[in-house]
Amino acid sequence: MSLTEPRLLVQISDTHILPEGCWLDDLVDTAQALREAVRRVQMLRPRPLGVLITGDLVEGGSAAAYRHLRRLLAPLDMPVWLLPGNHDDRALLRSAFPDHDWLQARASGAFIQYTVDLPGLRLVTLDTVVANASHGSLCNDRLDWLDHTLGQAQDVATMIAMHHPPFATHIGHMDAMGLREGANRLADIVARHRQVERIVCGHIHRSVQRRLAGTVVMTVPSTAHQIALQFGTTTGCFTLEPPALALHVWHSGPDIVSHHLPVGHFPGPFRFA
Repeated sequence: MSLTEPRLLVQISDTHILPEGCWLDDLVDTAQALREAVRRVQMLRPRPLGVLITGDLVEGGSAAAYRHLRRLLAPLDMPVWLLPGNHDDRALLRSAFPDHDWLQARASGAFIQYTVDLPGLRLVTLDTVVANASHGSLCNDRLDWLDHTLGQAQDVATMIAMHHPPFATHIGHMDAMGLREGANRLADIVARHRQVERIVCGHIHRSVQRRLAGTVVMTVPSTAHQIALQFGTTTGCFTLEPPALALHVWHSGPDIVSHHLPVGHFPGPFRFA
């Protein structure tokens, strides 16, 4: 990589993969959607440093779904970092990816939290999953680990990744299954660790941004279906709006810029006349 080339980290989320041959609600082929996202990632230049997937990797937490997910991700010739969402099962995820050392770093059943050191950026993941529930939580054990981990590298630009966003979106049914515990303490920790440049999340199936504790928090769309933008309602609906991914781009770390990139087949690019 030349000194003039930016560094790229891809973020995709909420892939909701099912066992091979199954569609979500007989409407969404989540596997084909992920194939399209993988193809889009492979076309990126410069080559990304890796792909981060921020939870809801599969739809039902079955071994067959995780095996299917692994096959779909296999064409990526770069590191892939996974974290669980509320649709995931930690034990089955670890079993399906035994070669991913960062997944196996803690005892079976413990939280999936780890760090990745990239050129100019440190990635820190947080596990927000509550077993057998849709909402998320950050208990003191998870947040103590975060506080300690951030304290180890205070001079390195850092990105925190988690599934449930630590803020309300005003999409009523999604906020009802949001982060119910730990958001305030998370904000206190981030406020003390000024190297945190981004908090990136999934769960919402939409692009949403907010400032929090002196940094930027953002969610990204799903690679498949999106949550309908309906404010205040308690009824959950999804749409087939275009899927998308995020590209986090930087040179030295503190200059992180995040791009929203739709996934699909579109005319262009065309030169301006």
